[in-house]
Amino acid sequence: MNTKGEIRRLHKDEYQPWLKLWGLYMEFYKQPLNEEVAQATFHRLVYSNAGMNALVYTEGDELIGFVHYIFHASTWTHGNYCYLQDLYVLPEHRGKGIATQLIQSVYGDAERLNCSRVYWLTHESNKTGISLYNKVADNAGFIQFRKNLKQ
Repeated sequence: MNTKGEIRRLHKDEYQPWLKLWGLYMEFYKQPLNEEVAQATFHRLVYSNAGMNALVYTEGDELIGFVHYIFHASTWTHGNYCYLQDLYVLPEHRGKGIATQLIQSVYGDAERLNCSRVYWLTHESNKTGISLYNKVADNAGFIQFRKNLKQ
């Protein structure tokens, strides 16, 4: 595991470094970067109490990776669930255990808040991610269905 970096909360003055990573993440999933949505997302991550959270992995002043996650109630348990929505590490820093450390940090936050589950989705083409996820979690076998209502 890489130990020279730090995992911490995303700071409100880090929009541009975060936006760089967010743009690369959107590119990975072949999605256009919408600046207005990006600004709203960043604001929710650092300013609101909407249950949205962001941790970043840094080396010095450089943001290397991020994880976004949301706490929400569940109809199946007394405790909340934690949805790990986005995870990204710069390609040149992959294979160093950074993504694993970010996921473990989310597990820690979820445990502190007595969540009964952390879960996430990934695209079936994300073979590298799936390889990691099989090491740190169980594949529950669910298939996502969706109906987009608005862009």
